Amino acid sequence: MGVFGAVARHLDTLLGPGVMLLYPLYASMRAIESPSTLDDQQWLTYWVLYSFMTLFELSCWKILQWLPFWPYMKLVFCMWLVLPIFNGAAYIYENLVRKYVNVGRNVSSNHPEGQRRVLQMMSLDARKSVERYIEKYGPEAFDRVVKVAEKEARKH
Repeated sequence: MGVFGAVARHLDTLLGPGVMLLYPLYASMRAIESPSTLDDQQWLTYWVLYSFMTLFELSCWKILQWLPFWPYMKLVFCMWLVLPIFNGAAYIYENLVRKYVNVGRNVSSNHPEGQRRVLQMMSLDARKSVERYIEKYGPEAFDRVVKVAEKEARKH
């Protein structure tokens, strides 16, 4: 059990830097260069969670040193956060952060109240597209689109 035991005991030390730092750094750089904001969301959320986890470890290191399974739990959690098959960081953002944190939901007050309500329900990307549409065609055109959408929603 010599070599396999040593590898198993130090799996967190061997895999940790690659899983928790190298791959996320590479993927973050690719996300910066890509036009999509979905990967930005994944990797920004990952770095926020990783920062919180690091702060937790720094604050509770005396307790964590007594838990021999902590490094493995951290490794498994980080693998869930970063591996593309899971995209755990994006999952946490969509299901926890977006629900409870009201970041980026403020809409410019130069829109009428009805339009502001509709814009607040949209994602940031959709809102930007709609605001460009309003700038190009005017607020009346947007009101017509909303009314048509409401009629269609009532039909179904």
